[in-house]
Amino acid sequence: MEARPPGKRVKRLSLLSGGEKSLTAVAMLVAIFKARPSPFYVLDEVEAALDDVNLGRLLGVLEELRASSQLIIITHQKRTMEIADALYGVTMRGDGVTEVISQRLRESETA
Repeated sequence: MEARPPGKRVKRLSLLSGGEKSLTAVAMLVAIFKARPSPFYVLDEVEAALDDVNLGRLLGVLEELRASSQLIIITHQKRTMEIADALYGVTMRGDGVTEVISQRLRESETA
């Protein structure tokens, strides 16, 4: 696979930086999502290698996708969490038992 990051020449995927690889992968995923829509998508730390500018761009794309599909996103990024309708966290109590905590941030527009 080859990609051309903005302002650069076409490069093989293996030669791109972590952020450029992430952007390329996300661009391909979004193209697939738009060509073959699904009722929901699961994304696992898709924004981990992105800088602030590209994270903002990705969040804009996610806002568009959420208009027609449900998004389940695993993240550690506060900015990504801020666009969520609800957050679910998994933690381990002192006795070794896993606990799920949830917090609704806003009402879903489709609810």
